[in-house]
Amino acid sequence: MTRLRLATVRPQEPEIFHSLQGEGVSIGRPSVFVRLSGCNLACQWCDTPYTWFFEGHAGPHRGDRQYDRRANSVTLDIAEVVDRIRGFDCPHIVFTGGEPLLQQPALAALCERLGPDYHVEIESNGTVALTPGFAPCVHQLNLSPKLGHSGNAESARRNDAALAAYARDPRAWFKFVIAEPADAEEVAALADRHAIAAQRIILMPEGTDSATLHARSAWLAPLCLDRGWRFTDRLHIHLYGDTRGT
Repeated sequence: MTRLRLATVRPQEPEIFHSLQGEGVSIGRPSVFVRLSGCNLACQWCDTPYTWFFEGHAGPHRGDRQYDRRANSVTLDIAEVVDRIRGFDCPHIVFTGGEPLLQQPALAALCERLGPDYHVEIESNGTVALTPGFAPCVHQLNLSPKLGHSGNAESARRNDAALAAYARDPRAWFKFVIAEPADAEEVAALADRHAIAAQRIILMPEGTDSATLHARSAWLAPLCLDRGWRFTDRLHIHLYGDTRGT
C-alpha cells in the first residue's frame, strides 16, 4: 500500500481542491491542487505553516502559532487521492506543499494510476532533485528558491547541484518571493551562477493580504521591466484571502 502525507483543511479532511492557479506562468488556470504535508525548510514568512510548523519545531515563524500535527496532516492511500482528483474532472494538477518532492515515490505511483491524460505541475523550493522514477511524470516545475530574508541558513536553502540541473531543464521556471528591492540583487547573483535565462525568472511580492501585495507591486513591477524578468501577482489572495483550500 502506497500512501501520501497530506495537509488538511480541517482535521482528517485532505487539502485537495479545485481552484485557479494564483501564481507564476500558469496564473488563472483551473487546476486541482494537492497540498502535501512536510517541508525541509522553515521560511519565517511561509503562508502555509500548518504544513510543517508543528508543535515542538525549533525554527522561527513570524506567526508564532505552532500546529498540532495530527489535526493538520492526514495519510491516505494513493487510490483515495486518485479518486478525489478524478472527481473534479480537471486535467491539470498542481502538487504543492510544504515540499512535495520529499514524497516522490508515492507521487510517481499516484501519477501512474492517474494515467497520461493529466498535466502535472510541481511547486518546489528547488533544494530537492527530481528522482529518475518521478521525473518523467512532471510537465512543469515551479521552483521557488529561497532568499536570505526567508530566515533559512544558506546551506539549507540552496542546493547548487539541484539548481544547476533545474537550470538545464526546459520544464523549470524560477519564481522568487521578494520583500525588499535589494532582494533582486540576490536573484541576479543566482541567475548568473546558474546561467538562468531572464525569461525564466519570475518575481512575486511577498504578502498575504491585498494591501501589502499592491504596495510591493508598485516598485516590483518596474524593477521587473528594468531587468527583463517576469512579474506575478498572487491572484488567490485577492480572490479568496489567505485561506486554506483556495
